[in-house]
Amino acid sequence: MTKTSGPAALAALLLAGAAPAAFAQDPLLARNLAATCANCHGTNGQARGDMKPLAGLSAEKILAAVADYKSGAQPATIMHQIAKGYTDEQMRLIAGYFAAQKAK
Repeated sequence: MTKTSGPAALAALLLAGAAPAAFAQDPLLARNLAATCANCHGTNGQARGDMKPLAGLSAEKILAAVADYKSGAQPATIMHQIAKGYTDEQMRLIAGYFAAQKAK
């Protein structure tokens, strides 16, 4: 039996009707999702300058902030749009990843 990865594996899962939870079994998924935050919040959440660092913050605090951005309770230039692009499960993975990083 050969191991399939990448786009072929994704297509196979989708054609087989696999639930999105199957993707959570990828040990690098949280890191890969969190990498999209690096442009503003730095690699592994180690922000520089005036940007808020995410490394070491509790997952609950990150999730609460994202919920505020999604709802519009917290004003933002771009974060409210970015926050709406993730599912709740993806945000839990991202928040957990940053919570596990060491703060400077």
